[in-house]
Amino acid sequence: MSRDPDTDVPGDSSLLGTLSEPLRAELIAFRRDLHMHPELGNQEFRTTAALKARLEAAGLCPRVLPGGTGLMCDVGTWDGVRPMLAIRADIDALPIPDTKTVPYRSTVPDRAHACGHDVHTTVALGAGLVLAELDREGLLPHAVRLIFQPAEEVLPGGAVDAVEAGVLEGVGKIIALHCDPRVDAGRIGLRTGPITSACDRLEVSLDGPGGHTARPHLTTDLVTAVARVAADAPALLARRIDARSGLVLTWGRIEAGHAPNVIPQHAELGGTVRCLDINAWRDAPDQVYAAIDEVAALHGAKTQIEYVRGVPPVVNDGTVAGLLRDAMAARRGVYSVEDTEQSLGGEDFSWYLEHVPGAMARLGVRRPGDPAQHDLHRGDFDVDESAIQVGVELFTAAALIDALPPRQDRQEVSDRL
Repeated sequence: MSRDPDTDVPGDSSLLGTLSEPLRAELIAFRRDLHMHPELGNQEFRTTAALKARLEAAGLCPRVLPGGTGLMCDVGTWDGVRPMLAIRADIDALPIPDTKTVPYRSTVPDRAHACGHDVHTTVALGAGLVLAELDREGLLPHAVRLIFQPAEEVLPGGAVDAVEAGVLEGVGKIIALHCDPRVDAGRIGLRTGPITSACDRLEVSLDGPGGHTARPHLTTDLVTAVARVAADAPALLARRIDARSGLVLTWGRIEAGHAPNVIPQHAELGGTVRCLDINAWRDAPDQVYAAIDEVAALHGAKTQIEYVRGVPPVVNDGTVAGLLRDAMAARRGVYSVEDTEQSLGGEDFSWYLEHVPGAMARLGVRRPGDPAQHDLHRGDFDVDESAIQVGVELFTAAALIDALPPRQDRQEVSDRL
């Protein structure tokens, strides 16, 4: 029986129904290879080469981004009219040691895929391979763009450079996922509205003439000054900014002095500013500058502040979040989708959403029944690799549902997936 690519969706006998065992094994092996060879932001040359080679082997034409790492690849031929759906994955690792005892432990000292980017990358690759097969069979109604983005962990994020390189040209909406060790494998977490927070970096220097601890009244007591800035500036911000915005200034580093009887001439603080609300985030630098300067001035200290803009919150578009919800429900049932809370972590996927609507899902990677908590950005972080197939199903189903003409009833299509 002939199939109409405008309306037909492959059934359980297709690649979309259940990933073939060879493809599933290949994707797990690909993820483990990435895990063993983690690369930091803007250094992902091996990862980029591996992705490029596999996509080309599938008959696709990936294009490496101008910086030499990361790439974009269209599956199917864009008609130049209807905007494409983009699938984004981040490919970089973290500068921390891998402390797991597994055969695929990192082979690079002090480098680890401790945030799950190896899984994100493998899922997007798997979705691309499935969609490419469907396209060869004439079953992909509309082109889909894959974006493998470098340097997500490097402020303000590799997404900024990727957008400048034109990865969103012809794109009408964009989807992504992020590993979540609090959600069981086989499920996703989803919400409409903000799902991550803004995250900026702050470095503060305080200076004074220095002096003897026997005579603090004759100089600037810089240790007291830096201590008061550390304690009072966050409290001052909490009284000047609407508490519902969730703006939090937290210090991670403080340094002052070298001898117990010497008042130092220089002190430093380093920390982060996190914010739940995008409008409050836009006003945050002015508020933070004012609070720090005000407290430091009370103690006669001169300040120099370096405020490094990071990323705004990821704000999920309702329509695109609905697409992900429908896609997951079609593949795994309505109970495979759970509500998730807004995280205080930052994600540079937010920069894409400054240009096109999109949504990010949280991919469950916890082994069901496992009581251990292996949080992100820890050397012992690992995943239940069955989550890879779940992510591939989510992305491919979303692409097929979105690619169908508006006249096609989404629920009918979902039922057939």
